[in-house]
Formats: sequence, structure tokens, C-alpha cells
Amino acid sequence: MTTKELHFNKRTHTCGELRENNIGQSVVLNGWVDTRRDLGGLIFIEVRDRYGITQVVFEPSFSEEAHNHAKELRSEFVVSIEGTVRKRPPETDNPALPTGHIDVMASKLVILNHAKTVPFPIKDKIDTSEDVRLKYRYLDLRRPSVQKNLLLRHKMYQLTRKYFDENNFVEVETPVLMKSTPEGARDYLVPSRIHKGKFYALPQSPQTYKQLLMVSGMDRYFQIVKCFRDEDLRADRQPEFTQIDVEMSFIDQEDIFQMVEGLMKIFYKEVWNSELQVPIPRYTFDEAMEKYGSDKPDLRFDLELVTLNKVFSQTAFKVFKDQIDASGIITGLLAPGCGDYTRNQLDVLTDFVKKLGAGGLIWMRVKEGGELEAPIAKFLSDEEKKNLVFEIHAKPGDLIFILSGNRIKTLNIMGMLRLEMARRLELIKSDSAPKLLWVTDFPLFEWDEETKRFYAMHHPFTSPRLEDIKLMDSHPERVKARAYDLVLNGSEIAGGSIRIHDSHLQSKMFKALGISHEEAEHKFGFLMNAFKYGAPPHGGIAFGFDRLAMIFAGENSIREVIAFPKTASAVSLMDDSPSQVDETQLKELHIKIR
Repeated sequence: MTTKELHFNKRTHTCGELRENNIGQSVVLNGWVDTRRDLGGLIFIEVRDRYGITQVVFEPSFSEEAHNHAKELRSEFVVSIEGTVRKRPPETDNPALPTGHIDVMASKLVILNHAKTVPFPIKDKIDTSEDVRLKYRYLDLRRPSVQKNLLLRHKMYQLTRKYFDENNFVEVETPVLMKSTPEGARDYLVPSRIHKGKFYALPQSPQTYKQLLMVSGMDRYFQIVKCFRDEDLRADRQPEFTQIDVEMSFIDQEDIFQMVEGLMKIFYKEVWNSELQVPIPRYTFDEAMEKYGSDKPDLRFDLELVTLNKVFSQTAFKVFKDQIDASGIITGLLAPGCGDYTRNQLDVLTDFVKKLGAGGLIWMRVKEGGELEAPIAKFLSDEEKKNLVFEIHAKPGDLIFILSGNRIKTLNIMGMLRLEMARRLELIKSDSAPKLLWVTDFPLFEWDEETKRFYAMHHPFTSPRLEDIKLMDSHPERVKARAYDLVLNGSEIAGGSIRIHDSHLQSKMFKALGISHEEAEHKFGFLMNAFKYGAPPHGGIAFGFDRLAMIFAGENSIREVIAFPKTASAVSLMDDSPSQVDETQLKELHIKIR
């Protein structure tokens, strides 16, 4: 590159800005060559920046020097162009483009940088593997659809900050290097060079810090914050992710709901140009599980599960009788108009639920007059068949599915079958209205069969319902939490709880979780001590911002709304991380690789 090419005039307009009212003006455009067409006498290029595209014409009679220079141009060259805006000739007018009624007659061209041939076209709807896109993410980010997603994300950041600021919240940055307190997912550990053998952890959430901020008197806190989890590989998870983190003092659950619904109302209006009706629907955990087989139900379609224990309360059919005697569940799902499913289709669905852990799938075709055609029909009384058809609202031509077993496991499997049938029946349309809801009253604990102990379903600082505290020692499985999740289109987008603010109740919680006094003191002593100096009642919520942005952008993967995402296997293909490090670095950190 010559010294001459290092000098260029700064743009007067962006490549998406010029219109017919600019005709006759002298302008400067800076950007990338999107396309180039050489028609012999004329050279047409389209110059692109993140604002749009403008067509530029190089004509020998207008500027021979610029025309000769333009012969060198190729896709993705970086250019500075000076010229005059004119109205496009009728044969080149392009109403599909915001700048399509004008073009620029070039009088000067400066090539600011050359470009190699790109590994994929810089345009939307390309047939390129995601791995190639992520390896050359800096090129992928030039594509309009990806830029649009990042601009939407930026807009949602600004809306969030403005909303919480107007509601008297303070944005506080919490530490990124913190104490390791693993409970659930694994921490990412950072070795200390100065303190030999000791480690920091990257935060899975700012949970303890935001509670300490409540103790400090900072009664309304929020933060848009990076969090980290060293989780096993999952298709649509990232090792680092962004949260909108919120905490409030002197409040109850209703205050959290009201504050969150206010923010969602703004997102609906500013992003989707739609009005969110508040308050939004609420379902308890038990209601959501029994009706939809999920604690994050997708309500964009109407298929509902029906509990059939009463229908078969006196049954002689051993499979059902055993489950009722064992306090299990019998749950049914109606597939409207699917009575003509072939045996092969039914076998595929049976395999589907078996892979999820079901022993099998009972199916029944509903015939004229309410007759049921099914392998198990002979084991059911006429009264049971009649009550089944009535309870599940079946009509001739419908198909009934039934599963039985352990309550939560069986409902979860039927919930997955519900989603599969919605997919097969194409019940979720591209223009389906979004569905937002709260799920409340989660179990405080969940039992793990492998370790034979209870774990906190949310986290160990979640408050039980006050009326359930008396059950914590005797019947922990029956204790409900003052916890809540916000669900949009079948995805959990936020979760939170009212926190424990009393050190005695927190000790009781640790005991129920099998965390000894010594272990609790080692991991959380700083928080327990803070509670002894006057902790206010407090609670909060955290949004999974990546997933929230994904849904509002209409994408199917969170990687589409993150500037530099990792793959499903937590690898950055672009800069090859994680990577090996120099032996000298390891020695400084007192680490030896085994």
C-alpha cells in the first residue's frame, strides 16, 4: 500500500443513508465492495457498511482515472469513494433497496485494503456449515442478518438500563474473581500465582454478592453480567453467558412480578411492536407439570395432558393398579385427528418415549360411537372406556396416548411427547402469538437417586414457603419454594426467588441439604456472618439474556445472537481456545499437568 492510499477522506454519509433528496450532492462513502459488475464501458459496484448498500458507477467519461482504478476491485476490498449522487436510470431502479432510487457517479477511488477470496458469500441465507462460519466469525459478522441480531441485542441492553434506572435501581459491578462455592454445575477455576495452591472461581452467578449488596443497604440492584459454568456438553449452552441480574429489598414475590412484567412490556413494544397484557398468566409447578408435562410449558398450542387416576381408581388392569397403589400417575394426551396413524407411526412414537425412559406407550384409536381400538382395550371395563373418552374430550378419529409411572418422570416424558406431536401436527406457526407465563411454587428440594441426597432445585439461598418450614426436617420432599420462573414460548428466560435472610433458617436449609456446619462455614461463612448484622427481606431474579435475545430475534440458536460464541463442545474455532499454554506459565502458577 502506498502512502497515497493511506490518505482518504472520511465518509459524509453511510451506505444506507442516501435518498433522492441527496441528488446532485458531492458525497464520500467508506465501506466494503459487496458486488462488482464490469459491463465493458461501465463498472458497477455495490458498497456495503453496517447501515446498508449503495450502488456506485464508474464511467470513463465521468472520471477515467477512477474507472481504470476500479478494474482492480474485487469482493470485500475496503474502499473510499468520492462522487456525485444522481437519480438511477429507470432500467436500474431498485425499489427493494432503501437506496435503490439513486446511485453515485464516482470521481475518485481509494483502495484502503485488498482482501483474499472469502470462504463463503457475505450475504444472508448461505449454505455454509456453522463450523466454517464460526472459524471466520469476523467475516460472518459482516452479514446483515448477524449484524441485525447484534444491533437488537444492543437495543435490549439500552432498554434494560433505561428501565431499571428509571425505577431507582443502581448498576453495580460484582467481582469476576471470587471464592469457589460449587453447588450444582462446576466452577471454572483460576489459579493464583501469588497465593500458591489457591484458586479463584469465575462466577456462575453474582448470587452471594447481590445478597450482600442488600445487606449493605443498596436496596435496588441490577447488572448486565457475564457468568460462567463448566457444564457437560449440551447443544445450545455456552460456557460463558450473559444475565440481567436483579435484586430488591423489602419486597415480596408480587413486587418482583410487577417489576419484571414492566420490563417485558417494554421489550414487547419496542422489539415486536406489540402490547403485552399484564398481569401475565401464572401456573404453579404442579399445575404446569400436570397440564403440560413441563415446568417451562409452550402455550402456543392447546394440547393438554389429562390426569386419569380417578378414571382408573378401581381398575383391574394391573399396570394401572400398581401405579395407583404406588402413588404414581396415569396421564393421557389427546392427538386430535390422528386416529388413522399407522402401526409403523405408532411404533416410532413408542420408541421415542422409550428412549426418554418410559416402559412403553399405550395408544387407543377412537372409533364411531366412542369405541376404543387398542391392544389393552380388552383389559378395561366399559365404564372405564366411557369415562376415559369423556375426561379426555375424545371424538371419533382421534388418538389417545397414555403413560403411567413415577409422577414427575412420567409427566416429563408425556410433555416431550406433547411437543413432538405439536411438531408433527405443525401446531406452532411462524406467526403464532408469543406466550409468556410465570411458573411458581417449585419444590424446594429434588432427590438425586445416585447420591441418595436432596439438592436445592434452584440454589441453597432460596426461601421455603413460610407455612412449609415446619416440614423441612420431617418431609423435605413436600416443601415448596418461594421460587418462580418466567417462561416464553417454552423456554425459561428468567428465574428467581425470595431469599432466606435469617441465619437460623439458612442453617436449617444447609442441614436439609446434607451440608455440614463446617462445610457451610467454609463455603458461605462470609454470607452467614453478614446476615447476623441485619439483613433485610430480599429477593430477585436473573434473566438468561442470550436466550431472551434469541427469542426476540426469531432465531433458533443462541449462537446467532452472540458476537463470538463457542461451539456446542465449548471451543472457539476462530482463535483456537482453549489451547495449551507455555510450560513457564504453568510453573509460575505452580501447576503440573498429569
